[in-house]
Parts: sequence; structure tokens; C-alpha cells
Amino acid sequence: MGGAQGMFLFALFDNTHESLLFAVFGVVILLFLIIDLGVFNKKAHRISTKSALYQSIFWVVISVAFGYLIYLYDGGATKALTYFSAYLTEYALSVDNIFVILLILRYFHVKEEYYHNILFWGILGALVFRAIFIFVGAYLIGQFYWILYIFGVFLVYSGIKIFFEGEDEDIDPGKNPLLRFARKYLKITKSDFGGRFVVKKGGAILFTPLFLVILLIETTDLIFAVDSIPAAFAITQSEFIIYTSNIFAVLGLRAKFFLLAGIIDKFYLLQKGLSFILIFIGAKMLLEIINIHIDIVISFTVIIVTLTASIIMSLVIPKSESGK
Repeated sequence: MGGAQGMFLFALFDNTHESLLFAVFGVVILLFLIIDLGVFNKKAHRISTKSALYQSIFWVVISVAFGYLIYLYDGGATKALTYFSAYLTEYALSVDNIFVILLILRYFHVKEEYYHNILFWGILGALVFRAIFIFVGAYLIGQFYWILYIFGVFLVYSGIKIFFEGEDEDIDPGKNPLLRFARKYLKITKSDFGGRFVVKKGGAILFTPLFLVILLIETTDLIFAVDSIPAAFAITQSEFIIYTSNIFAVLGLRAKFFLLAGIIDKFYLLQKGLSFILIFIGAKMLLEIINIHIDIVISFTVIIVTLTASIIMSLVIPKSESGK
């Protein structure tokens, strides 16, 4: 990175503490991604539920520890609660992402031992694309603050739409326009070549079906980011808080996928809870137009209570056979 680019990056943060914490964040993410792919998952293998549980707990602990560092060194309780509010919102919204990813993997009949590698590279792409989304969004809001109110309207609309959506909404990966484009213009093999994405054969570069899976997962994440990024901006306009909370939640997504893939249907009321959270966050932003500001403690409480109630009620109240 050149000097000018480096100065621009650090100018995105409010103070030296944010810059140092972001450096810690970068080192932690890079270190564990290298260890993950280069040591623990060097060979393709099926991730057990036990391993997924340990990994999920690990990423939650790391995320909470980072929030504690924010509390200690960069803004105290208010900023830490803002971080946790953004983190919990993104973490909860990623449940829908899990469902779609599972649908894509099943559509392509991907072997379970390749799941980890696919999700690893998919999340790596998310690190880059979400950074672009967030920093472009921050720049636009800096120039045109009223965009936040558009985010608010969009979140209320999304929340209402999600509330009335059926759980078994018809999603067909084969109809994805990007997938159709790739199949038309790229040379796609029938074999997965032992989990590889690209192969060279007879001087020609060929793409395996697993490359198409990565392509769909990346576009799926971008679609979900259209909800989650505005939701984060409605909670805070700090690029530092939005990006770190977003990425910690996304990094926990992979472990959560292996943990919840078989039981995700049990949490059938979580979708309703997520819709309420989106409506609440959007309304919170719109209320600022008439100078009504909802304290971050109240926002955090609403988010955590809604998520907890949705999960408990899903387990306690039997799901009707006809209710979708």
C-alpha cells in the first residue's frame, strides 16, 4: 500500500485508538485465516458438528473480546454497545444467508468435504466486497446525509416484506442470471477435479462446477449485504464499527453453517424476529427526522430481547404442519 493510500485508510477512522484497534483486527483476521486454511483444514474433509460448535464459540468469544477492547480503549460503554448492536444484527441476518447457501450447495450436489473450502473463499470475497460497500456508503452519506433516511425507508420495507414471506419461498439457483451468463461464456467441466475451482487442460483454462458455486455464494452475500449494511448504518455511521462488526459476524457464519445446517428449520420464528428488528432499526433512523433519538442502550436491548424471544418461542411453541 502506498503512502497516500495508507493516509486515506487511516483518515477513515476517528482517532488513533481506532486505527490501532483496526490494526489488531487486521492481524487477528489474517492470522486465523492462514491457520484455518494452512493448518487445520489443509485437506478437504467433512466438518463435524462438534468441531463446528467449537469454532462457533471461538468466533463469538473473539468478537466479544474485540468489543471489550473497544469498551476499554475507544469510547467506553456507548461505543461498545453500538458495536454489539451492529454485530448481533448482522449475526442474526446471516441465518437467512445460511439457508440460501445450503440450497446452492445441494443444487450442485457438492460433496460435504468441499463445503469448508468453498465457504472459506466465499467469506474471503465477502471481506473485500463488504469493505467496498461500507466505505462507498460512508463516503456517500458524508456527502448526502439524507441517504440515511432512504436506508430507513428501505429497512422498514424489507422488514415488512420478510415478515409476510413464506419460509419456503421459491428460490431456484438455476435461474440466476449470473449463472446463466457464466454457463454461456465460460468453459465449464462436468467433474469437480478433487475440489478445484479452475483447471488447465490442453492449454485451455476450464472452470469447474465449484467455481459456479463460489460465484453464486458471492452474489448471494452481496444481495444480503443490501439489507445488513444499511441496517448497520442505521445503528452507527462509524466505518470502523460497521466493518469490524460485519466481518466478525461473517467469519462466524461458516462455523454457524455447519452447526445449523441440519436444524435451521427448527428456528422457524427467527425470520419474524429479524423482520421486527429491521423495522425497528429503520423506524429509529426515520424518527431522527423529527429529532427523536433512541438511546443505544434501548436499541441493544430491543435487538437482544427480540432474538432471544424468537429462538425460545421457536423451540417452545410447536410448528404447525400447515403454517409456513
